[in-house]
Amino acid sequence: MTASDTKGLFYGLQTFRQLITSQNNTLVIPFVEIADSPKFLWRALMLDEGRYFKGKEEVKKLLDEMARLKMNTFHWHLTDDQGWRIEIKKYPLLTKIGGKRDSTQIGNWNSNIYDGKVHEGFYTQEEIKEIIDYAAKRQITIVPEIEMPGHASAAIAAYPQLGTEKQSIKVPTRFGVQYHAYNVADPKVIQFIKDVLDEVCNLFPSETIHIGGDEVKYDQWKKSAQVRNFMKEQNIKTPADLQIWFTNTISHYLENQKKHMMGWNEITGVKIHDYTDFEDAASGASLAEGTIVHFWRGDPSLIKQTVKKGYQVVNSYHEYTYLDYDTAYTSLEKAYHFDPLAGIIGKETDLIIGIGAQMWGEWIPTPSDMYRKLYPRIAAFAECGWTSPSNKSWKRFNQAAYKENLRWKQLYQ
Repeated sequence: MTASDTKGLFYGLQTFRQLITSQNNTLVIPFVEIADSPKFLWRALMLDEGRYFKGKEEVKKLLDEMARLKMNTFHWHLTDDQGWRIEIKKYPLLTKIGGKRDSTQIGNWNSNIYDGKVHEGFYTQEEIKEIIDYAAKRQITIVPEIEMPGHASAAIAAYPQLGTEKQSIKVPTRFGVQYHAYNVADPKVIQFIKDVLDEVCNLFPSETIHIGGDEVKYDQWKKSAQVRNFMKEQNIKTPADLQIWFTNTISHYLENQKKHMMGWNEITGVKIHDYTDFEDAASGASLAEGTIVHFWRGDPSLIKQTVKKGYQVVNSYHEYTYLDYDTAYTSLEKAYHFDPLAGIIGKETDLIIGIGAQMWGEWIPTPSDMYRKLYPRIAAFAECGWTSPSNKSWKRFNQAAYKENLRWKQLYQ
């Protein structure tokens, strides 16, 4: 076996493992010659622990399976409205208060039923270092996501001065898009975010830091006299322009830390939600150079618009890549046939750097709930990231996935 570097050798060993079969209690290895390399540099699985904390042993199990499938990026969604899961030493209340909620909505998005149970948990920085090391030994980079400026309710519950209303709130027990967002017009809030990112950057070797940026409801900003005055002083015309100003501020800050900033595609300022008014969309402000756009929602033509402006894109179009979706909607076959380059031609294909599969956490309270949604679809996304469409075969893949899923069921029932 030969490889250009240690990563190639590691992936070659995974291919070798996949070739081994058992026949009549004898291990069989076929005589074949394989020349192989990945289609995309970014082959990611995202785990949302803001909603339900899983713990380091479950994360390690996921990393083991990612390594078998030659996925190389673990996107770790560590903060959200319903929970703050990463220790920040300068702000201990983020985990003491923000890492705990009194109850949790159960059933479905429209349910008014709650379980009445306290849910809590967070990772210490020492635990995070342990997991980063575990991942690195499996050729996996961990990219942390710290949500801003929306999905910030847990942080505001811990430190009310971070919000525009500066009022005490509780960590939300209901899922869905929340009202609260950081007061980005307050220099003290910007400093808080920079302080958090300092600790995050020092912890994670990853060259990329994900800041979320999705689903910001602008109501709170529009009601705030401080925010309106700030926009007037800075000649910022719309709330989306304000978000772009904030995003660029953070992007430049991370650049000084020698990091790239990544965010969901709302950071481009386009209108993709019904609760956003057309007059609130961006009026011409542009994202900072070097920003990585994580596409998840909106007309796929938005991807073309983004790469035409020169931005790198990770394609995670939700209809294909959201693992929280029922298999009746996003079947294994549908996931397998996802093409991150669909509609992109020429040199612009080089700007589509990969694919991400998202395991959102609202309805996966236990590891077994997660595994039922994750396997075997994770294998489809792994192949989308590794194999060119011309070399894919649904029949071959389906047979292999069926056999592998037998192992997964035994491991994770």
